[in-house]
Amino acid sequence: MRLWSLNPKYLDSKGLVALWRETLLAQKVLLGETKGYKNHPQLIRFKEKKNSLYFIGAYLLAIFKEASNRGYSFDEKKILYKKEYKNKMTVTEGQLDFEFLHLKKKLKKRDLKKYQEVKKIMALETHPLFYVIKGDIESWEVL
Repeated sequence: MRLWSLNPKYLDSKGLVALWRETLLAQKVLLGETKGYKNHPQLIRFKEKKNSLYFIGAYLLAIFKEASNRGYSFDEKKILYKKEYKNKMTVTEGQLDFEFLHLKKKLKKRDLKKYQEVKKIMALETHPLFYVIKGDIESWEVL
């Protein structure tokens, strides 16, 4: 499971679909409706939030919007809390850089056209739910 801190617009079609599915699974985990994945490292930052379901809903909504912009038909009804949450979560510069490198490796193998597009990016945009702070790779990241 990877819940990207990067803006979903950077993902290729397979990555965007996977992110949608994995985040829906994360929503179920936060609801206590799963047996597995309960302690997945990518969920830590959401679990730590008082209103974790609102945060995961806002996260899903941004994925839904990106998918809609691309003409995909994701089911918005699967999002429990469908509003942009005014509160934002932090992500460190080091985490963004790590994820960007990780994404470029995936795209180079899977979607060369998207890779060529993404590798030119100089200023990274986060997923709309996050804002950047100084720091290294997040402590929850599995290296």
